[in-house]
Amino acid sequence: MSSTASGQSGTWRNWAGNVTARPAREVTPASVEELAAAVRQAAEDGLRVKAVGTGHSFTAAAATDGVLIRPQLLTGIRRIDREAGTVTVEAGTPLKRLNLALAREGLSLTNMGDIMEQTVSGATSTGTHGTGRDSASIAAQIKGLELVTADGSVLTCSEKENPEVFAAARMGIGALGVVTAITFSVEPIFLLTAREEPMSFDEVTSTFDELFTENEHFEFYWFPHTGNCNTKRNNRSAGPEKPVGTVRGLFEDEFLSNGVFQVANYVGRAVPATIPSIAKISSRALSARTYTDIPYKVFTSPRRVRFMEMEYGVPRAALVETLRELKAMVDRSPLRISFPVEVRTAPEDDITLSTASGRDTAYIAVHMFKGTPYQAYFSAAERIFTAHEGRPHWGKIHSRDAEYFAEVYPRFGEFTELRDRLDPERRFGNDYLRRVLGT
Repeated sequence: MSSTASGQSGTWRNWAGNVTARPAREVTPASVEELAAAVRQAAEDGLRVKAVGTGHSFTAAAATDGVLIRPQLLTGIRRIDREAGTVTVEAGTPLKRLNLALAREGLSLTNMGDIMEQTVSGATSTGTHGTGRDSASIAAQIKGLELVTADGSVLTCSEKENPEVFAAARMGIGALGVVTAITFSVEPIFLLTAREEPMSFDEVTSTFDELFTENEHFEFYWFPHTGNCNTKRNNRSAGPEKPVGTVRGLFEDEFLSNGVFQVANYVGRAVPATIPSIAKISSRALSARTYTDIPYKVFTSPRRVRFMEMEYGVPRAALVETLRELKAMVDRSPLRISFPVEVRTAPEDDITLSTASGRDTAYIAVHMFKGTPYQAYFSAAERIFTAHEGRPHWGKIHSRDAEYFAEVYPRFGEFTELRDRLDPERRFGNDYLRRVLGT
């Protein structure tokens, strides 16, 4: 098997290695017609169906014991409409390829997450997002999509065509059908100036509203066991381009963020008592820097250190309080946390089950190095997040169920009714969807 997220033949494994599945069979369709036929065949054989991307979800959203659909032949750009400012891409296209292809055409997405390994359908279906004051998640930039539903028919939807499906399927967690193509809103390519600088936890939290208001894209990382943060502000720029120098880029992005960070995590995993000292060094290792480049080179960075992750979206107004509670919890606990906590924002959107649906949102992501017990930390963090009506990322670790989601998503019933209509037999169901959406 060629996919990065696979194990030996017959076993599918996600990127983090915490989810495995043994599908009855695998299909790699080369066209929408072949995919639709595979769904109809699965129904005849009484098998469930799931499409997988690159396995970057930490949940079992894509796991199946039925038919596993691999989308790597459904890739590439179908069409670019410069007048409408849209690009239509096949669902299996990795974001990395989309970003490169758009840049060659002098175009760009408005906003994106911090990694670009995922397929466009995997990233949008689970709610992948970056940070933005005015610009939202990748799914919120969708103008239209094509979906193969449970009976094998192909449904196209947009604000005008099947609008109720469009409202839900942009972030459908694979529950409504298999997405085969997505039309994104794009704009002429632009430059971003990134300003990265260290700041204290107290300074970031006490001036957060200003930092958020004054920057198009603001995010920061807090290093547990320290009072230190690293901040990043990305704003549009008239230029000129001033990319990160090769030597400095290699040192800071590869050596510190990937190489040395990996070693530090191995040490921390073996001897947890060393973690607070390592955290103090790590949090001071990166000096301030400013650079200007095209969007995907500023928004995204490679992530080679494997980890487990939980992320919750809380109302933006509750961010500082939530974060201070998280810090107080870590400070008084015996936990030893070697990964920084990442904080980002998104404006409210109108997608039924988006973590930012109907409310301005701040995201808090907690991570643990792969192979380190993460349950105690994540459970303690989750108790804090849920006390603030937090909504967990659909592709990251959480323990919530349908009963909880019915409380924190005003339109939850709208989604489940649509699912009943489109997939009454739960052809696209699995254990994860049974837990989060109910039976």
